Amino acid sequence: MKTLLLAGLAAFPLLAAAEVHPYESLQNEIDRSIAKGIDFLEQSQAENGSWSDEKLPALTAMALSALAKDPDFDPDAELSPAMAKGLEFLRSQQKDDGGIYGKGLANYSTSTAVMALVDCGQEEDVPLILEARRFLINQQSDFDTRGTTDNKYDGGIGYGGTYAHSDLSNTHLALQALKASEQIAKSQETQQPQLNWEAALTFVSRCQNLPGSNDLDYASDDAENKGGFIYYPGGTKAGEKDLGDGRVALRSYGSMSYAGMLSLVYADLKADDPRLIAVKQWLADNYTVEENPGMEAQGLYYYFNTMAKALTAADMKTLTISDGKSADWRADLGAKLVGAQREDGSWLNDGSSRWFENDPVLVSSYSLMALGNIHHSIPQNIGQNP
Repeated sequence: MKTLLLAGLAAFPLLAAAEVHPYESLQNEIDRSIAKGIDFLEQSQAENGSWSDEKLPALTAMALSALAKDPDFDPDAELSPAMAKGLEFLRSQQKDDGGIYGKGLANYSTSTAVMALVDCGQEEDVPLILEARRFLINQQSDFDTRGTTDNKYDGGIGYGGTYAHSDLSNTHLALQALKASEQIAKSQETQQPQLNWEAALTFVSRCQNLPGSNDLDYASDDAENKGGFIYYPGGTKAGEKDLGDGRVALRSYGSMSYAGMLSLVYADLKADDPRLIAVKQWLADNYTVEENPGMEAQGLYYYFNTMAKALTAADMKTLTISDGKSADWRADLGAKLVGAQREDGSWLNDGSSRWFENDPVLVSSYSLMALGNIHHSIPQNIGQNP
């Protein structure tokens, strides 16, 4: 039908224009790219069902979430051999405390594992998800005076173990896992533990350069950084800006700003909340798919994945960028990822190996999850407002 309409374009220009979906070409390219990427992941799986490093189950979890982003994936149908083996491996990693981890980084692995189990949608995994949720909730920081947020790390979640203090990356991953599995917990007859969301929001707010909502004195209203987020209260991976007179601003950066925006969305803030307005403005002012703003190539694919998650969760179809133009992030990011895919179907961060982005399994998982979010956020009905 579509071919006939296009063939009759000269005779019926208005009809044809109305029938051609504005994202049709991009969606077809994304579909092909996802198929190639999934084939790469399936070929890269170890015999025991894990990916990359069996002592870090987070890598297997993210590969599983990437496979579940396949537009044709149906959780009620028979699982692919790769997904079935991967799930069996991930299930085997759950510890007596409910966490799903290996040699360390327990919160990071457990958060990504919960997401994978939710994404794969198998009924038998409900008990595992509930135990893992309990583990994550028990990891919420509450230092010094119990029941308060008098310590700057209170309310957040960190890696666990020797990495004791909270950070925004681990906190946003934990909040994502808890939010995604919330309905599963509510469906149970037995009472489930609850995260202290108010304390979590306090911690997230303390990671934002926004005086007024951030009660710590490091928060800067410097125009270049105001509204953006840093790694943890008082610490950033992006360095400092000298403001003169002995004053400095901790630089906001892209990946943490999208993680912060996601955290605010998970905390159910309304769109008119000053914190959401401010971070959206910072992200619009620093919009790019060429680098991780403030970090250049470091953490680039983490940035791409978090960007796609955040803008999808916030239902943002476009961004009004600094020159007043409207940026179509789905088209820009989709084209960037499709163009960066390697011949074997994988992706790799050629500019930086920091944060494991020299691992094609991890980077490919990030890319597939981002493409999956773009694909699923595109309206499916021709004529529907994109």
